[in-house]
Amino acid sequence: MTAALVAGLLAGYGIAVPVGAVGTYLVSLTARTSLRTGAWAALGVATADGIYALAATLGGTALAAALRPVLGPLRWVCVLVLLGLAVWGAVTALREYRSHRFATRAAPAPPGPARAFWGLLGITLLNPTTVIYFAALVLGSQASGPAGPWEQGVFVLAAFAASASWQVLLARSGALLGRALTGPRGRLVTALVASGVMTALAVRMAVAPG
Repeated sequence: MTAALVAGLLAGYGIAVPVGAVGTYLVSLTARTSLRTGAWAALGVATADGIYALAATLGGTALAAALRPVLGPLRWVCVLVLLGLAVWGAVTALREYRSHRFATRAAPAPPGPARAFWGLLGITLLNPTTVIYFAALVLGSQASGPAGPWEQGVFVLAAFAASASWQVLLARSGALLGRALTGPRGRLVTALVASGVMTALAVRMAVAPG
């Protein structure tokens, strides 16, 4: 149970920490509206991460049963996927930091709490990296032994809680911390931190018995 909790927390923070377009919009939205609106928007992002974690857990468990004979080699494929995502995130962040090419768009009229929640939920669900990330984690962990329903539930809830805590922190930061987090250096640092978390998850998966 503890292992599932730790894995879920690491997974949630690994996907949530990079401050990209969604994180930048979340901070600016809170600065332009209110903490209430920003908190609902943050929960929209975390809900999308939780949905993908749940889908990957349920689908990964079913798929793992069919792939049982090749789960050993599959774990190493998942390790490579996580390392690839980590390297891709770090390289992209470094390239953007060096070129300082950050997209700027005219801000539309700020939404209310309900529209902010559904809008951020929809935007985050459209991110294919999230489902690839969780699928690699779940399939890789299945190679070390199947997880029971309780462990799956703890993993999903922990991933949601980790994502929610980070997104709400972004919302609370508002304009003051937002300028630091969403500027070139802040985006580089958060991307490198997330790449480090993904690398740690890959190493943890690689050294797991099984």
